[in-house]
Amino acid sequence: MSKFSVVILTLTFIGCQTNEIKIAQPKAEKIVIAHRGASGYLPEHTLPAKTMAYAMGADFLEQDIVLSKDNVPIVIHDIHLETVTDVAIQFSNRKREDNRYYVIDFTFEELKQLNVSERFDPLTNKAIYPNRFPLGKSSFKLHSLQEEIELIQGLNKSTGKNIGIYPEIKDPVFHLKEGKDISKIVLNILTKYGYKNKKDRCILQCFDANELKRIRTELKSELFLVQLMEFKEEETRLEEFSKYADGIGPWIQQIIIGKNKDGTWQISNLVSNAHQLHLKVHAYTFRADQLGDFSSFDELLNVALYEANIDGVFTDFPDKVVKFLNKN
Repeated sequence: MSKFSVVILTLTFIGCQTNEIKIAQPKAEKIVIAHRGASGYLPEHTLPAKTMAYAMGADFLEQDIVLSKDNVPIVIHDIHLETVTDVAIQFSNRKREDNRYYVIDFTFEELKQLNVSERFDPLTNKAIYPNRFPLGKSSFKLHSLQEEIELIQGLNKSTGKNIGIYPEIKDPVFHLKEGKDISKIVLNILTKYGYKNKKDRCILQCFDANELKRIRTELKSELFLVQLMEFKEEETRLEEFSKYADGIGPWIQQIIIGKNKDGTWQISNLVSNAHQLHLKVHAYTFRADQLGDFSSFDELLNVALYEANIDGVFTDFPDKVVKFLNKN
């Protein structure tokens, strides 16, 4: 009998006697994406919110990108300014006919003059999430994609970590109508900072399927691409998405669709269908202060990550997701 056989028999005997030897099944890697930074604690898309999310252990930090008048990529969620800044006070005469203030109408230097706050309703001046960072307190500013990349890469150097970026091309059709090719500008910056292919810690996302396909085919990007999804009818397009994208980013309610009569959660086939096409699934948005029918944030995370088997979460509370994953 070989030494290998003796070892196997010994382990088998011990296992039968004590029932202590168990082979653990490895869990698939789950990633934490800081949605607009640690936006549950600090105003979204500010450098302090990104720094906090970095310290909380997120795997990726998200950057929504809109162009300024002078073609600087600005990290802000919308093409408009009035829901997160004091633009209506500082530049009251710069709104368009629809009464909106557009990022693209301001130079980078002008945008840097604005004060950033927690998201609010400009009609009532009340915070969208009243229990988050108080409106009008402290000092926060807008910044460029380059500034954020340099912050993250600087922290990677000083901490020895390798936290990634997760930029989103916002409203490319709007930018093209304004005479600007936002995707080309952003890709050039990403390349300059060393984000070139799937091995680099950069995931590029967009809701516009035509634009994301263009990024892959016409602009020849080799980055990891994620097709964001919002509508149920898009679920029939997974095979099409798989031709150019590496993953999908659906709304969580496209995955967890309700409760059965016995109290268990109904899970759609979206994740399993995507996995069959080798697409990763990063779902949005997980908020501890917006739970819906879930009894706790942990319950929501457990259903999404383990019952539905998604691969990653966009969350305003990266610390809570990191803590949940570490104990499960």
